Amino acid sequence: MSKGSLAGRAVAVTGAGRGLGRAYARHAAHGGAAVVVGDVDLDAARRVAGEIDAAGGTAVAFGGSVSDPASAEELIGLCVSRFGAIDGLVNNAGLFHQAKPWAEDLDRIRALVDVNVLGTVYCGLAAIALMREQGRGGSIVNVTSGTHLGHPETAVYGATKGAVASLTYCWALDLLPLGIRVNAVSPLAVTDMKLPPHDGHAKPEEVAAVVTFLLGEESAGITGQVVRRARRGLGLLRHPEIGEMVEADSWEVGDIAGAFRDTLSTLRPIGYGDHRAIPVPGR
Repeated sequence: MSKGSLAGRAVAVTGAGRGLGRAYARHAAHGGAAVVVGDVDLDAARRVAGEIDAAGGTAVAFGGSVSDPASAEELIGLCVSRFGAIDGLVNNAGLFHQAKPWAEDLDRIRALVDVNVLGTVYCGLAAIALMREQGRGGSIVNVTSGTHLGHPETAVYGATKGAVASLTYCWALDLLPLGIRVNAVSPLAVTDMKLPPHDGHAKPEEVAAVVTFLLGEESAGITGQVVRRARRGLGLLRHPEIGEMVEADSWEVGDIAGAFRDTLSTLRPIGYGDHRAIPVPGR
């Protein structure tokens, strides 16, 4: 394998047994990183690690669920014990779920939160502790989704990915003094997680190039960002912000209605796909 932008680095990738995670692990290894291929399916992780080894790279497989904090800590610890350091983490492990609000399954909701949110937290905290101890910085790449901006039948999934985006913003601020960068990717790509792909979705390896970029020195100075990779495009999701504020001495119901009618009449659209707007009251 070529020794590129990640030469000499050690990286852990979760959910790397298939799909996008497999592409992230292989691309990082192609860039020169030694990679821990983590997945709940150990056989799948071993296959990907074998592919990397066969191509001349360095990898080790780990089987376990990121929703178990002990397993998450073991995964990150393996990176240090096997490769001597942890320089990067790709928090890719996740579950996808679609349902209308009245058809939600409570066990499924818990599973999504455990893997998508807590799994990201557990792995991130374990990596942060070791990166802080090493004292040489590092890079964490979380995986979020445009569904957190609003998409039909993905409320719980989108909420977990919104939590990941918020975690990214906050960790980036906390870790800035330590030289640990935290960014996220929001891919619209061909993957076995979602419904059949639409024409033009990015290929896994095309998204993987963004992840490798964020792990390497080429992205030095970039932190707290969500990078959108969709179809042929590359862009940034805007950070949430408080919009125009209207000031008044009194905010009773009638005053609030007047503010929406007269000043706040242009409401932000909902949904990242069709940009449908919320109807303005009284119009």
